[in-house]
Amino acid sequence: MTFSILVRDAETGRIGGAAATGSLCVGGWVLRGRLCAGMSASQGTAPSTLWGEAVLEAMERGISASAAIREVTAPDSGKAHRQLAALDPTGGTGAFTGAASVPACAARMAAGIVVSGNMLTSEAVLDAALAAYEAARGSMADRLLAALRAGEAAGSDSRGLLSAALLCLGPDMAPLSLRIDHSESPLSDLAALHKRATTGLYAEWADLVPTKEAPFRAPTEEDFRRLDGAPQPE
Repeated sequence: MTFSILVRDAETGRIGGAAATGSLCVGGWVLRGRLCAGMSASQGTAPSTLWGEAVLEAMERGISASAAIREVTAPDSGKAHRQLAALDPTGGTGAFTGAASVPACAARMAAGIVVSGNMLTSEAVLDAALAAYEAARGSMADRLLAALRAGEAAGSDSRGLLSAALLCLGPDMAPLSLRIDHSESPLSDLAALHKRATTGLYAEWADLVPTKEAPFRAPTEEDFRRLDGAPQPE
């Protein structure tokens, strides 16, 4: 029902994920991430958000992605209907695809990258998404969007797409969490939302909020005057 990609940039320490599906609200269902733990993508015909959280907790304890997936999936009697991918803080990867997953269903892994999917037109969707991310240039988010577009072009979810999401985390940046929960063109809408979130006054404001590397950062009075009119949460 979904295809997703999780990645880590070894140079910056940033981690990210993107997902798209022929159903609603893929970001809320599938993607989870913590800088200290890594990333997870929990999907399938009966996806477990508990899996997504549990695998992060295991990796935060220092367990590798592949071992964390074994720990989380082993005791679940309903695991045949679920799929789980994980990326640990060092870039290690792991994936599980339940035996009752709707084909085409599988996962692909490379250094610091894991792509997984089910109910796809073919496994070419996974290969295309992986190749596109590796070949793309620009920011991590730009490359993740390229991976989603390539997956769609290669066949996509067999039902088409209705929702898409992007999640990027880094020690030097504010979290970037974008979701299109229902749309006839979710990838185009996600790309447009990403552009709005990473340009102009909003992006300038986001560059001034606390990060892991600068936990006490705050705008100055001069910054506030310069950004007057920018959308700022209370």
